[in-house]
Amino acid sequence: MQDKIIINELVNKVIQGDCLKIMSQIPDNSIDITFADPPFNLKKKYNNYYDEREVEVYLSWCKNWLSEMVRITKPTGSIFVHNIPKWLIYFGNFLNEIAIFRHWIVWDAMGSPLGRTLLPNHYGILYYVKSDKFKFYDIRMLHKRCRNCKYILQDYGGKKNQMHHFGPLLSDVWTDIHRIRHKKRRDEHPCQLPIHLLERLILMSSDEGDIVLDPFLGTGTTAVAAKKLGRRFIGIEIDPKYVEISKAKLQHTKPSLINECYVSNFLNKILTIRDKDWEKIQNAFILPKTIKHLEFQEIVLSNNKITPSHNKKPINDKLLRNENCQLEINLE
Repeated sequence: MQDKIIINELVNKVIQGDCLKIMSQIPDNSIDITFADPPFNLKKKYNNYYDEREVEVYLSWCKNWLSEMVRITKPTGSIFVHNIPKWLIYFGNFLNEIAIFRHWIVWDAMGSPLGRTLLPNHYGILYYVKSDKFKFYDIRMLHKRCRNCKYILQDYGGKKNQMHHFGPLLSDVWTDIHRIRHKKRRDEHPCQLPIHLLERLILMSSDEGDIVLDPFLGTGTTAVAAKKLGRRFIGIEIDPKYVEISKAKLQHTKPSLINECYVSNFLNKILTIRDKDWEKIQNAFILPKTIKHLEFQEIVLSNNKITPSHNKKPINDKLLRNENCQLEINLE
């Protein structure tokens, strides 16, 4: 009972404070997803924090919060850590002792030239679990197409007749999600992640109502993604300014649903779905007549303009109707 009281006090809240102190109060095996995007120790200036520590001090601190993440994650849950390869090598070496490795996800996101080195062109996301009972769902991403002619770029080796209408199953290399570069889409934060990056991880490894915890919430990306997808969240952030930005964003966050299935959307496109949901949601799209037409014709939602929901509704409530399908999407 005491464990439930502690969790209930934290769920669906953004808590200002030190992540180590707050996570220490959370019971063992109580969180479905833990995701961390910590400071990279690259001398970046945050609102009230300068990101520079001695290497030994930084790695010792990281081991502490990594241990807490593993401790509080359920045996059915998942642990994700986003960082640059330099530090992920150390993190993975440590996590191999206390958790089970699943994947090193490569997020293809161009960095800046540093001189006398190869151009840094990806971030990594370590994916660990605690048992063989972990939740996992096959995920589909949109077909990659030429920006001009719209033809599918992937070579299916003579098997194009087997293409899926929405897109291929997800691999461990993600090239379709880009860093936030436009100022109008950025918060006052130097290292903001795209919401749809977190949505993909959440769809892949959790169910509606599960709890997602982020010990370095920043301006709320993980919490917003969780709320859009019908999950509960616990956000921890040490900077009061970032806490206020997160809370303001969450007030306007609405669920993202098609036919009672949660989906990830960005700029009026559905980017990520669960494979198992396709049969339920495919009638919300205009599909090419044949697989041959799919090669050069994108699928599109059957209504030209998606109207955002103004009131959050339970998943079983009546949704906005569009001919023979139910559709409710929140646009960013």
